[in-house]
Amino acid sequence: MKKGFLSEYFEGVAAKRLSAVEIDSQISHQHEFNGVNGLRKMLGNDRQNFKASYIYISESEDETLADEGTVTWYDARENHPTRTEYRLYYTGNDVLYKAEQGDLLVIGKKPDNEMVFMLAKQGTTPESQLLWLFNIEEDIGTKFAVKEFEDTNDRDISYSAGIILEHLGIEVIKTDENLLDVILQEFPAGFPSTKLFSEFARKIFSRSSDYKNSSESPDNLLVSWMEQEEILFKTLEKYMLKEKLNKGFSDDVDEFIKFSLSVHNRRKARVGQALENHMEEIFRLNNIKYSRGEVTENKSKPDFVFPGIKEYREEKFSSALLNMLGVKSTCKDRWRQVLSEAARIKEKHLFTLEPSISEAQTSEMKASNLRLVVPVNIQKTYTANQQNWLIGLNDFIELIKGKQAKAM
Repeated sequence: MKKGFLSEYFEGVAAKRLSAVEIDSQISHQHEFNGVNGLRKMLGNDRQNFKASYIYISESEDETLADEGTVTWYDARENHPTRTEYRLYYTGNDVLYKAEQGDLLVIGKKPDNEMVFMLAKQGTTPESQLLWLFNIEEDIGTKFAVKEFEDTNDRDISYSAGIILEHLGIEVIKTDENLLDVILQEFPAGFPSTKLFSEFARKIFSRSSDYKNSSESPDNLLVSWMEQEEILFKTLEKYMLKEKLNKGFSDDVDEFIKFSLSVHNRRKARVGQALENHMEEIFRLNNIKYSRGEVTENKSKPDFVFPGIKEYREEKFSSALLNMLGVKSTCKDRWRQVLSEAARIKEKHLFTLEPSISEAQTSEMKASNLRLVVPVNIQKTYTANQQNWLIGLNDFIELIKGKQAKAM
């Protein structure tokens, strides 16, 4: 098994569009899918039972649904001397009850012999991400297309691929045990503030790359810092979790739940704050004037205002020279929050690391006067039409520099 590649997480996938006969309870109660030769190659010729997890990925975090069950792969004509008819039978579950005709279904077989059923509504960002991650044609039909991940079609786990896998509930473990002593020496009491930890990540990164004198683009530099901080964070977290598990929870269920929630909340809060921290350093290195997290109106707090909140609040300062930037590591349906921030600024900007947002969502952003800023390497996960509209971080910096020069 290769490390850092898609084959580390999936041996192969089978993908299709759901048909009415398969999913509409008014038409059928069969709870099974017809097999194809590619599935026989991936799953074998013998009857097998698999543990399965199911996830319906939504553009709204509140509507994403997960469930567990079992799957049986079998030949419905196993007693027939010459004919075969393979089927994949699944137990009833909330995820497939939610599915509709035309939804994308991707079934993945993991190296531990478990199955993952991944579903996404047609035309949504989760669908776009599944299509990109597994390199599936958008016009896929209602028969399974099967792909096994081998040397010729494996995918390395880039930052973008890692984001999508984590949307699927699959944790991408990137640690470096060689750095553990350095981390513990710096932070013997455990996790510091996100600001200090981000500074530490840049310090570690600069050992191999002098970023202050680097010709590397802001786009690549920002992603590199995020990747470095992710490795450091997960290395320290793994150590701390192991220490806590060794001590135990004194048979206290509430203590265990509280600890689990703290781990989840720290992970969730850290990514967004780390991104803002590194973005701030990029602006500082490029001599960009800005304010971070200041109130504009109606208690709104844009992540960044340019050239600053002082100029924003001066009525005589031209609104044409003002800019704002929202920062979200992933968008989901939260991008609309940015629209109500900084009323003086007509065209708003939003920076994200989210790969392969659907054309429907980017069209809605465009119609709402919101311009998406995406690192150049992540832009490759978008369609050619979208890439013509997206701008990179370096492009955004040049835009701000031009306006600041006019304001002087």
